[in-house]
Amino acid sequence: MKKAWELVEKKVQLEKAKKAVRAAALVALDTEYDSFRYFHEKLCLIQVQTGAKTWLLDPLAGLDISFLGEVLADPGVLKILHAGDNDIRILKRDYGFAFNNIFDTHRAALLLGFRLLSLATLLEQYLGISLEKKQQRSRWDLRPLSGDQLDYASLDTVHLADLYRKLAADLREKGLEKEAARAFAEICAAAWQPKKLDSMAHRRIRGYQTLTTGQKDRLRRLFRWRFEKSREINRAPFMVLPDQHLLGLAMLEDAVPGALTAPGLLSPEKAARFGAELIGILRKT
Repeated sequence: MKKAWELVEKKVQLEKAKKAVRAAALVALDTEYDSFRYFHEKLCLIQVQTGAKTWLLDPLAGLDISFLGEVLADPGVLKILHAGDNDIRILKRDYGFAFNNIFDTHRAALLLGFRLLSLATLLEQYLGISLEKKQQRSRWDLRPLSGDQLDYASLDTVHLADLYRKLAADLREKGLEKEAARAFAEICAAAWQPKKLDSMAHRRIRGYQTLTTGQKDRLRRLFRWRFEKSREINRAPFMVLPDQHLLGLAMLEDAVPGALTAPGLLSPEKAARFGAELIGILRKT
């Protein structure tokens, strides 16, 4: 059964959420983020379940959600997550939040010997609840979010408290409480790390072995440029230029503006945006 949710995107809603979250001794937590289109994962929604309601905090609405950091750091409040490592990393990165006293249902199930660890599987096994998940590929970064998206987001937290109680009882029964506490402390300590350039990754682009030595060197330089440009504008590398465009550019022997828009290479828009930089790279010796 779905519990009520409220989207928090205005100050008046934020005040209600603050009051409810601060009063809770136990909260369930999840996030929605886009790691497909962005170089750095873009945090798009924070779900906080307090029992009576799921508060859907919109980090793109320009609200001050520092109050949430107080709750997450409070050892007197239990925070329940499922596979929460990356949620914690992103919240630390974007807000500097600290975490204490968490229970991760994914890690608990792993300690208990489960092989199938998805939230849907655990809810089915422990609570007899079937989740209908239809929004995995949603554009969480676009506004407004639809009712279906918000229903989906709330479902990730609404049953976590009940699942926690079942898993915690099994951990106690099997004498795994201390081991679980150590595992949860490790998750609390998870830290976001910036992506690093793989200096050999350009060699794995399909067609690399067909290139001449000079073309291979150009591809290496183009690959590094794309990595830096993707980081600069926070877009996934394939959205800056796909691999095959890099390969085609590396094969150009005459790097002039008109050559960049040859069939199979850049669109006029991308040639206008990146052309001068790319020509500079291609002409290096």
